[in-house]
Amino acid sequence: MGWWRDPGMVLAWLLLLHPLSSPACPTACHCSSEGVDCSQRALREVPQSLSTNTSTLWLGYNFITVLGPRSFPSLPGLLLLSLTHNRLGMIHSQALVGLKALQELDLSNNHLTVLTPETFLPLTSLAKLNLGSNRLGELEPGVLSALPQLRALQLQDNPWACSCSILPLWRWLNQNREKVQEKSLLLCRVPEQLNKYPIMAFGNESFRQCQETSLSVQHYITFFIIGPFSFMASIFFCTFMGSITVVYHNLRREPHFWRRP
Repeated sequence: MGWWRDPGMVLAWLLLLHPLSSPACPTACHCSSEGVDCSQRALREVPQSLSTNTSTLWLGYNFITVLGPRSFPSLPGLLLLSLTHNRLGMIHSQALVGLKALQELDLSNNHLTVLTPETFLPLTSLAKLNLGSNRLGELEPGVLSALPQLRALQLQDNPWACSCSILPLWRWLNQNREKVQEKSLLLCRVPEQLNKYPIMAFGNESFRQCQETSLSVQHYITFFIIGPFSFMASIFFCTFMGSITVVYHNLRREPHFWRRP
């Protein structure tokens, strides 16, 4: 029997002649067993031709300004993502969809001013987050609570506004002190009299007025609805009482007219 009649031998020769293609690698990046390195490539967006088995992705020192909806291709095995030293100013709420295995995210040294809880909801495995050296003045209450596996957080070198709006962040920091790195660098920027004052040094009494006077959105909606109705009701009541008073006085005067000769 000739070798060409043996299916196993035929398959072996075909594999030798046509080796398996290697995973895709973006032209501007360097790919290795350690991951995909796209640092310092003057990129303005995330490369799309990434292998689905990519575990680490470095995109630092580029010119990425926005992460739009689904900015990343399907990367179910991605564990580490670095976007440090870009010009990132906005992250869409659907930008990180498909990165549920991600464990470490570095967004430091960017231009971020606002973050929403919805952005981080897909990151159910995230353990380490670096938001240092951005332009964050406050952080929405749900941002950190959307990360149940978070173990290490960096927030240093942001222009924190130490007013009532920082109360949710202060509460989280005090309840999770062991997770916060470089606590001494969490400093107030405004108001001026608190410039460079450590956020972690505040006590409960510092926020007493905020806790006593703060109103929820539901309260404001209730006031907005009830206010106009109360105003109209008061006008109707005053008009009604005035009419009754006039009628009463007229009735009291009417007998005198009948007594005249």
